[in-house]
Amino acid sequence: MLVYRRLALPVLCLWGLFASTSKLPAQEAAKTGPFSIDRIKTDVKYLSSDLLQGRGVGTRGEELATDYIAEQFKKAGLKPMVGKASYFQPVPLVTVTTTPTTTLSFSKGNDITLLKLEDEFAGMSYSQKDEDFEAEAIFVGHGITAPEFDWDDYKDVDVKGKVVVLFTNEPPSDDPKFFAGKALTYYGRWTYKYEEATRRGAKAALIIHTAETAGYPYGVVKKLTGAQIQHEENAPALAFAGWLSSTAGDKVLGSIGLNVDTALKQANTKGFKAKSLGITVKGHIASTVKKVSSKNVVGLVEGSDPELKSEIVLFTAHWDHLGVGKSSVGGEAIFNGALDNASGCGILIEMARTWASLNPKPKRSALFLATTAEESGLLGALYYSQHPLIPLGRTAMNFNFDTVSPIGEPESIVLSGAERTTSWSILQNIAAKHHLEIEPDKRSHLGYYYRSDHFAMARGGVPAFSVGRGEKIKGKPADFAKKASEDFIANIYHSPNDKYKEEWDFTGYPVLMGFALDAAKEIANAKSMPTWNPGDEFLEARIKSGVK
Repeated sequence: MLVYRRLALPVLCLWGLFASTSKLPAQEAAKTGPFSIDRIKTDVKYLSSDLLQGRGVGTRGEELATDYIAEQFKKAGLKPMVGKASYFQPVPLVTVTTTPTTTLSFSKGNDITLLKLEDEFAGMSYSQKDEDFEAEAIFVGHGITAPEFDWDDYKDVDVKGKVVVLFTNEPPSDDPKFFAGKALTYYGRWTYKYEEATRRGAKAALIIHTAETAGYPYGVVKKLTGAQIQHEENAPALAFAGWLSSTAGDKVLGSIGLNVDTALKQANTKGFKAKSLGITVKGHIASTVKKVSSKNVVGLVEGSDPELKSEIVLFTAHWDHLGVGKSSVGGEAIFNGALDNASGCGILIEMARTWASLNPKPKRSALFLATTAEESGLLGALYYSQHPLIPLGRTAMNFNFDTVSPIGEPESIVLSGAERTTSWSILQNIAAKHHLEIEPDKRSHLGYYYRSDHFAMARGGVPAFSVGRGEKIKGKPADFAKKASEDFIANIYHSPNDKYKEEWDFTGYPVLMGFALDAAKEIANAKSMPTWNPGDEFLEARIKSGVK
């Protein structure tokens, strides 16, 4: 799951309490329906093994992972989609690595402050080349222009050629009509901040990190390497898209007598006005840039209706993770990504096997897509949405799977975003038939809807959401799943600790998959294509795709 990267008992100990499910008694095996837990475990175990070296984009690990997924699609009987001969959709990327000679400093008069790479700032060039700049710094609050909410942090200020300093997230709200209340909108995401700064012609953008606004520790964003989609040489791009630690933020904001806390309060206040920090920021951004021909893995199961089989339901999961990094936990350097997202790939592959074995087949076809570079900004899904193998106007719905915890059998599910679609009543009925309560997304204030591949599809107009477990786990205390999630974020997420465990309890996977299978069949057999509800932010894109 993307967070760019992202207290209780250590999760390694917590999850060790669960029994292995490789040998299920007959009454338990009946609950798995058409799905094989043993096959899923085999897929997850292989994809997260040390052999794959963390499934980094453009590495030998990518070749092994994508070859494996393609082979499983082929064995299941899925049809190749690229030129009717290949399961691989090429995705042209570059990897950009910020090298140790990079420097960032700011000056006020004769006083110069040099910031420490990684410890106090991190990030990379979005221009995909070495960059040198020296420019005035402007504090722009949250860096949001949202006319529908009467909010403009860039009002009356020209930041062209300058360095913008800002916070991620957005103004706090309890009003659903103002930045969607407690739920984070896309305006709060770090990707939006960089996009808007680029549109404004800024030279560089520096996001001040706080655990409150980001939702994860600074260590998660101390990233100096990342994939980007190749762009034209003269296309507008930031010379540096970076993060500042809160310590560095205090130093920068101190130039006008502010600190991180007081500046954030100002940024949260209606009527905020951007202001010069009275400093000049100087950057020498040295980069190593490598062209990478990455790939999405795509397979098709044709539908049974002569006309409707030209339309699809779409299943997605990202295959990539972080590869090999610095030794950070017990001497371990491989970021295996067992949960993030070998788990989702295991589900995707087993869903493909199951759908391919259905007889009769649903009316619409089903497309199974394992995406690249999700961890770098949903790039594989974004590329597919811009270069779809089946037009997005003929894509009924996207079911996404990302970081599915093997902590037992859920009695509730989370379908964040699904309530915004015209298929909501259908999904509610399917959940009820499976005796699953639909929980509201309790992490919506952190913008989780905008952090996984379904969002790229939604931006293209496709009704899309991830299928996840809720907090009610059969036979477990009420706070059990909540503690597991907290421990995962604190101790496992985007670290070498994300390893496969033989004792994991996979019994919840068939529960989620059973719901998704029946829901997708219902959508695949429906007379009309679903869309977004009136007034939704994605409805215009749906209409443009040809769905009314």
